[in-house]
Amino acid sequence: MLELLLLDLRHADQQRQQWHSLIAQEVLADPELLSIVRLCGVREIVAFALGAFVGDIKRFANPKKLVKYVGLNPAFDDSGESEWRGGIGGHGNKDLRCLLIEAAQAILRCSQTPLAKWGKKLLARKGSVNLAVAAMARKLTVAVWYLLMGRWTPLEQIDEPLARKVGKIISSVGQPAIQRLGKTRKTYRQEAYQTLHTGRVYVLDPEKKFAPKPTTQSAASLATEYGLR
Repeated sequence: MLELLLLDLRHADQQRQQWHSLIAQEVLADPELLSIVRLCGVREIVAFALGAFVGDIKRFANPKKLVKYVGLNPAFDDSGESEWRGGIGGHGNKDLRCLLIEAAQAILRCSQTPLAKWGKKLLARKGSVNLAVAAMARKLTVAVWYLLMGRWTPLEQIDEPLARKVGKIISSVGQPAIQRLGKTRKTYRQEAYQTLHTGRVYVLDPEKKFAPKPTTQSAASLATEYGLR
């Protein structure tokens, strides 16, 4: 009985590694998915999930729409108080929200990026890890919206953290799969670097606030729309 359980466990682990390899290959082959990896806290699993769940980013007219879809929008109670006390809407895509929360937790623990410093200041001020992590995940989601909408600048060089991240993604592909693709780790890395140089980059500014531009319609266009002329 114990041997059968061990065989099942080994088979499940092999399946997990195979799916992880396929996800890593897909991210390395897709310029848009690979560009998401440029964001701090994001690797192949989060990038693939964003591509799978979000789909066409133009479905979301502004960052707030994407934030609400993920379920990271601030939640206010019905008591009439307008002050946010750290809760989130939580009615969006649970799987994607969990992944972005995990990414924010990793940034808060290990990173020295502007977003991490902003999160640590918020944590020191509010005294709540959950509040700080949720706010960081929300800003990360806003960054994803800007990046997928094409708000990018050319990447001048691959820094050390990004180089390590690309190396780990290639390791997730696995040597057998790399050989089946007719590549080496070196050529795979060079191709990824080239894609990143020509792809999208978003430099996250945690202090930036989204302010939608007001939409105006002329009297003539409104008349035409409603059939008055």
